Amino acid sequence: MTTTVLIYTRKVVKRKVRNDGRKAKVFIEDHHDGYIDLDTFDGNIAIINGNCLNQTQVERRGAARNGQGLLGGVLRCGRCGRRFYVAYYGKSGTAARYICRGDYESGGKYCLAFGGGTVDRKFSEELLKVLSSYGMKASIKAEKVLSSKDGAKIKAFEQKIKQLEYEARRAFEQYNEVDPRNRLVAAELERRWNTKLEELEAAKKHLKVIENDRCHISNEEKDKILAFGERFSEAWENQYCSNALRKKIIRTIIEEIIVNFDEENQMLNFIIHWKGGCHTEFKMPKPISGVGQKTSMEDLDIIQKMALRYGDDAIARVLNKLGRKTATGKRWNETRVRTIRSKYSIAGHIHTLKDPNILTLGQSAQYLNVSRTTIKRLVANGVLEKNQLVSWAPWEIKKSDLDSEKITEIIKTLHKTGRIVVRGKDSEKQTHLFRN
Repeated sequence: MTTTVLIYTRKVVKRKVRNDGRKAKVFIEDHHDGYIDLDTFDGNIAIINGNCLNQTQVERRGAARNGQGLLGGVLRCGRCGRRFYVAYYGKSGTAARYICRGDYESGGKYCLAFGGGTVDRKFSEELLKVLSSYGMKASIKAEKVLSSKDGAKIKAFEQKIKQLEYEARRAFEQYNEVDPRNRLVAAELERRWNTKLEELEAAKKHLKVIENDRCHISNEEKDKILAFGERFSEAWENQYCSNALRKKIIRTIIEEIIVNFDEENQMLNFIIHWKGGCHTEFKMPKPISGVGQKTSMEDLDIIQKMALRYGDDAIARVLNKLGRKTATGKRWNETRVRTIRSKYSIAGHIHTLKDPNILTLGQSAQYLNVSRTTIKRLVANGVLEKNQLVSWAPWEIKKSDLDSEKITEIIKTLHKTGRIVVRGKDSEKQTHLFRN
């Protein structure tokens, strides 16, 4: 609860802290009958406090939600003893990353951080190894529960009917023994007897409804239930199994997980503390992240050369055709090229600049009304010059070269005879080079 007070036109918020009632001057336990006992109340308060998300209280787990990070609230750093928290990154904000704050709050630095996707998958494999052996037991119990579920209801109503039959007989005996001349008492006892008979009749009708709707498990259904226990992984990976449910399962069976990092071998060591006192561990390489990774000099050189004229989308297209990858092993796109330009202070453009004096291969073919192959022939024969910053980058051909007397004469001859006549070269038929 909070109260707001104005002091000298300044807004002041005072927070009220709810104290434990047992610390009061007078506390008498079980003085009144409560809805729940004190132990249940304490458990509920502990859950409520644990679900409160307060960034300053790193020891709190928080409620199990549908976020992608499965191990939020159960990871603890083996270096400093602090609990990891989950941060979400990526374009859609769903990529989980586990971070130990270390002494960052007091001016230091983060202790340890790693990507959550790979770790969650590896942990799920370890979890399924343990739970699979209990899958059959759970299936057998589920089959018994389904079979006895309605049976328990029927048994309860049969007992209730016996009780109502006894009460109806007792009401009749009382009515039968009363002096008929005492009409007020006789009328009241008759009314009670009729009420018990109505309750008895209603209970019998309800029992028939339960018996008709009783769930009978066939042998085929029983075999399916038992077989499902051997395929617990299918339930865990099923699309209808939400991350919130997975987290609840994890928190039910796991106390916490201690994480240690071997910097020399770049290995993460996870020690799982299972509820009940058992401990297991597994190791895995630390997931590669963008932190500490650098873009290669070859990629930077390509970006720097092309950024003078070409847009980020054209640069990304060239890098992908060359088979280049980002520092994290991803394909290039317009956003990633722009990020690298900003990081390394490389001037550039979002879209390619248009220069009427510089034409690409396709633009040159369209300008001369010939095919692209004709332009490539002219370049290969040394008649026409072209510039290309890097492999797979667009050709740059000067418009003035296309308008030169030599190129004009060759194109005229081509249109008349279907041949490319190049000085010092043999003539070739080029009928297939005409532009439709």
